[in-house]
Amino acid sequence: MVKTDEVIAAEATAATFGFAAVDERISYPSYRSIDEFIDVERLRSLDGYMKQKIRRYMLDREEPKFYTGPYCLDGSVSNRPGTRMIYLAESDQPDSYFDLDRTDVWHPSSAAGEFVLLMDFIATLPLSATGRMLIMYDDVAREVPAHRDHVDADVLHEFIWFRTNLCKPFYMLNCVTREKMYVSSYSAWFDTVNQFHGCDGCDGLSFSVRVDGKFTEEFSSMIPKPAFNAASTPSYWASFNEQG
Repeated sequence: MVKTDEVIAAEATAATFGFAAVDERISYPSYRSIDEFIDVERLRSLDGYMKQKIRRYMLDREEPKFYTGPYCLDGSVSNRPGTRMIYLAESDQPDSYFDLDRTDVWHPSSAAGEFVLLMDFIATLPLSATGRMLIMYDDVAREVPAHRDHVDADVLHEFIWFRTNLCKPFYMLNCVTREKMYVSSYSAWFDTVNQFHGCDGCDGLSFSVRVDGKFTEEFSSMIPKPAFNAASTPSYWASFNEQG
């Protein structure tokens, strides 16, 4: 069988970035909207509140810069692009990305008390317990470079990413075709390992929230699970959604 240029490029990319095999039904870029499982109207109603709170927070303190991790698509770009973070939870353990969903080590931070309405909304999400909770924001047109969160295909983080408006141009990227799929929903769960994701710069204040933890049993029971490559589960679920 003669391989096409696209197949050759895909294999070369897989070898370069260490991608593991995924179920043949999965296509990238992809993500799974969670809008149907949350109260979107309540989320949207928090938009003015969030803008006010973040702006006030910006004046009072210097927040740490967002760290993409070492797995950027372009190795020459900074992995600390300048986007700021507000931790709504803090861990009593040394910093480790693989502890994001360890709900026993994360506890509400002092910032959580300043975002009461947001915390009330988080309590309504289909999560039985929460781990890391993080607001990511920028007030200038600044890109977040395309990156993967980690490279362990056997590790699946259960989380919900959401925003109160659609301003932030957040995308999933197929690094072979360079196709970007912009998230059009208010919330999403996505494969952070077998594809890259990033954000274009935009004018004004933009922000999103990511809450890691454990899905409720009811919610988890609705999620189809791939036979291998656990990290690909969100895209595997998305493939069923696309098939109707």
